[in-house]
Parts: sequence; C-alpha cells; structure tokens
Amino acid sequence: MPTPLNPWLPALPPFLVALVVTAGSVPLARWLSFRVGVVDVPGGRHRHDQPTALLGGLALLLGFALAIGLFGRGIGDWAELVGIAVAVVVLFALDDREGLPAWTKLVLQTAGALVVAWGFGITITTVHLPGVVWTLGWLAIPLTVVWLVGMQNSINLLDGVDGLAAGVVGIVAAILMVAAVDRLGRNPGQPEVIMLSAALIGACLGFLAFNFAPARIFMGDSGAHLLGLLIGIISIVGVAKTTAVLALFVPVVALGLPIADTALAIVRRRRAGRSVATADVHHLHYRLLALGLSPRETAVAFYLVTAILGCLGLAIFGHRKILAVALVLLGVALVLLLVRVRRRQPAGLAALVRGRPLADPPRPVGPPARPRGAEPSDGPRPQPEPVDIGRPRP
Repeated sequence: MPTPLNPWLPALPPFLVALVVTAGSVPLARWLSFRVGVVDVPGGRHRHDQPTALLGGLALLLGFALAIGLFGRGIGDWAELVGIAVAVVVLFALDDREGLPAWTKLVLQTAGALVVAWGFGITITTVHLPGVVWTLGWLAIPLTVVWLVGMQNSINLLDGVDGLAAGVVGIVAAILMVAAVDRLGRNPGQPEVIMLSAALIGACLGFLAFNFAPARIFMGDSGAHLLGLLIGIISIVGVAKTTAVLALFVPVVALGLPIADTALAIVRRRRAGRSVATADVHHLHYRLLALGLSPRETAVAFYLVTAILGCLGLAIFGHRKILAVALVLLGVALVLLLVRVRRRQPAGLAALVRGRPLADPPRPVGPPARPRGAEPSDGPRPQPEPVDIGRPRP
C-alpha cells in the first residue's frame, strides 16, 4: 500500500496491468460482440459507417478486475467489488443486445447501488460544509444510492461521442487520486483510493486506444454503467469519508459537466412532456458538434473542461498552485473552441456569443441499417456524411 514517503510508485503496477490487459482484451471483446450479435449498426441516427462492437465494457472489466486482483488485495471488500463489477457488465451487456426498458435498467442500477451501500457498507455518512457537519444517519444509504445511480446515468448519457466517456472518467479518477495522495496518512481509506484510481485510469487509457474517434469498439451500456459505478464508489471511499470541509466538493466539481448535462436533460424532457429516458440530440456534446467541432475536438474540449473543473476543485480544497494550471487550461480550451467554431461556422459562433438559441443539430441520414449482428462487409467502406454528430444515446 502507498505511504506518505512513496505515494505514487505503488500506483504504477495496477495502472500498467489495467492498461495492458484492457488494450489486449479489446480484440477479444470485438470478436465476441460480432459472434453473439451485440453490435451497433449504422443507419438512422447512428453516424458510424459499419457495424461496431458494443462489448467494450468486457475489456474495461478485465483490465480493472485483474489489476485489483493482483495488487489490490489490501482493499477492504476487494473481491466483492470485483463481483459487483462483473454483475454490472453482464447485466447491462444484455441491455446492449436486447434493449431493456428504462424502468428495468433503473431497477438494475438501484439494485447494484444497494449492494454497494447496504451490503458493502460503502456510504456517504456525513456532509461537511463550512462550520456545519451533518451526520446523515439513516439517510446515508438512500443518499448513497442516489449518488451511485446518478453517476451511472451521467456517464451513460455522456457516452455519445467516440472517446468522450472513457477520457472524462480517466481524468476524474486522476483528480481523485491526487486528492487522495494529499490526504495520505491523515485520513483512512486513501491508499485504497490510490490503487482503485490507478487501475481505473489504466483501464480507461487502454480502452481509449481503440475508442477514440474513429472508434473501433464502443463501451456500450455495460461499460458506461461500470465506469459510472466505479467512479461513484471511488469518490465515496476517498472523499465522502474524510473529515475535511467541503468533502464532496472535488468529485462534484470535476464531474460538473456530466452532472449538469444530465440534470438539464431531465428538465428538458419533462418540460417537453416526454419520458426522461427518451433519446435526443440536445446534449452539450451534440451542441458542440453542431457548432462545427469534430468528434475528436469535442472529446478534447470535454477533457480540458473536466481537467479545469477538477483543478479548481483541488485548488479550493487546498492545492493552491494547481489553480494556475486550471487557468492555463481554461485559456487553451476557450481559444481552441472559438477558433474552430469561427473557422467552420461563423453564424454558429455569433449565435453562441450573443446568447441566441443554437439550431438543433442536423439529423443524420445514414445508410440503411444492416441486420443486428451482421459482420462488416469486405467491400469498400461507405463515405461518411460531411457533418458528424456522433452517436446519440438515451
């Protein structure tokens, strides 16, 4: 386990194992996806031009689980944690294949969160604000369940552009690891956070090698729910158990974009009289794509903003020098965004600057959908449309 004298070195083995195993497992996950017919076919609102494997969650699971199994045996309930991760991937892989109803997915999300909170005892026990400490008591389990279910849905909704969800989760995990290193030796549970975060970062980076645009594999609902549950658990273990002021501030701020986007999606759909599970193309990443950013540029913009918010959270939490890094990143992100938008869509930039509502992203017109499970054809790949708005998700 890490100590105050060598906080970073013990994180290297689980990081490397998760990185290598995840990357090495992607070909297996792709083969299995086509073998059992769990693929995302083009056509309709889907912009990719050939069937793409959907079982990326399997590769993420293998990398994370093996890293924890080898180097995380000092973590309390490590075997149970791996077990719930396996259950989440298997159950939501069924959703990737069959398309489960929204209420069924909510039941599965809640069940997994209850196992973590009630079964493992990983809960948010107190809420710390300046001058006030609230002991939650019997509210600890319900609040923890809401937090974990919210994280799963936030990451699932974020998975609409190639490489977006895996990159954002990897950055948030790195932010949580930095916060844990700062509190090492002063608060319990921090060595566990360092090991868990390192394994999660490695898994995300290994997967990004195949998932960054143009993606050769998608994480699917299985991968998105796995990442959401894991980042929720790590944030509870590392931050919610500390006695410092603003205990949940760092993960909440670092996850500000997906949390805010999820909240806005719920409000938007309810005001329109639609179910909150109804898919649309009004998420923030689709708005950026409609402004003219490519999928890669949209993902990088989210990476920068997530890093900025995480650095600001750490600065307020005590890492004052990181504030300068956040300001530099903010400047880079804004300049790149404005330059790209002005170069491609001057009218869109003017609307953004003046605060006018942006036009809805153009509805894609893709090739007709192939039957589910169809193998990619051996012929030439169709040319994509000029404007790529990514892969809308519920």
